[in-house]
Formats: sequence, structure tokens, C-alpha cells
Amino acid sequence: MLPKHPVLLTAAMLMMVGLANHMARSQSALAPAHHSHAGMASAQTTLPTLPGQDAFGAVQEIVRILEADPTTDWTRVNLEALREHLIDMNEVTLKASAVARPIDNGVSIMVTGDGRTLDAIRRMIPAHARELSQLPNWIASTAPLANGTRLTVTTTDPGGVARIRGLGFIGLMVSGSHHQPHHLAMARGTHIH
Repeated sequence: MLPKHPVLLTAAMLMMVGLANHMARSQSALAPAHHSHAGMASAQTTLPTLPGQDAFGAVQEIVRILEADPTTDWTRVNLEALREHLIDMNEVTLKASAVARPIDNGVSIMVTGDGRTLDAIRRMIPAHARELSQLPNWIASTAPLANGTRLTVTTTDPGGVARIRGLGFIGLMVSGSHHQPHHLAMARGTHIH
């Protein structure tokens, strides 16, 4: 199902084209080399397709989208805000502690950390809970903790309880389709959590 919003549609189409190009390059890079000088020359000219670091690649993708859009208002572009957000995502994904416990109709997760990780938890978890509540039959809320945030996600669909619990913290954090459009809007200087 394609997004109905033009920016989302453009972003989805660019991601599909990028994936197709990546797959084509990967297949040609993996093709068996012939034992001739011509084969060695082509192997030497094959370039890597991955940027070497995931946040770098995410920013690179956004820059390509912005450059391809003639309506980009470069006076509003804020790639530093996107970079800071990607750092927050890294902190929450890799450094936060997440302890889940089942509750009626869902799960309660204590997400904790300190320093930069704690700051990232406090910025990201409440904002993401609002996004989770937009998903069908899900209700998400947060409560502050001294060293983090409690994320509670429940469902009005009895059949969905196992899914929410199975997803756990990181699965819930990646649920929904708002991340890429959010990153593009942030880079455009039009939206921040």
C-alpha cells in the first residue's frame, strides 16, 4: 500500500529505486570473475554500495531526496537536527536498558539509562508513544521515571496482545511507518518531535 501524501509517495518511490539499484549492484559485484585481465579490471572498478555507517547512510539518502526535489527550501534545511535525532536513536536502540513485564492487554516496559542515553530516552519514548497510539487498536502511554521512562502499550484487540508482547521494546519502537517521513520532515526543518 503506497502512502497518499506526495512527500511520502516520493520518499517511498526513491527508497524502492535505491533498493533496486543496490540489488543490481550487489548482484553484479557477486558475479563470478573471469580469469582474465578484463575480469580483474572490472572487479577493481566495482565500488562499494553501502556508506559504511548507518546514520551516515540515512543522512545521505535524505540529502539525495532534498537535492532531487526542486521545491526544497534550503534556507530551512536542518541536517544537524536529523543527525542529533539519529544519535538519539542509536542511544535508545543500543544503550538503553529495557525491562518488559506483561500487563493486562499488553506490556509495560521500563526504559532506563544515564547521561546522553537518558536524555535520548526522554526525548524519544514519549514522542514514539504518540505515534504508536495512531496504530489501529493500540493505546500507548508513558510515565517519567527517575532514570528513564515507562512505556505502556495495550490493545483493544484480544488477539493482538501476544503481538505487542512479542514485539517487545525494540519491535514497538520500529512499529509504524512514520520514521522515514519524520526524518525527511526534520531535515526539511518542518517537524521535530
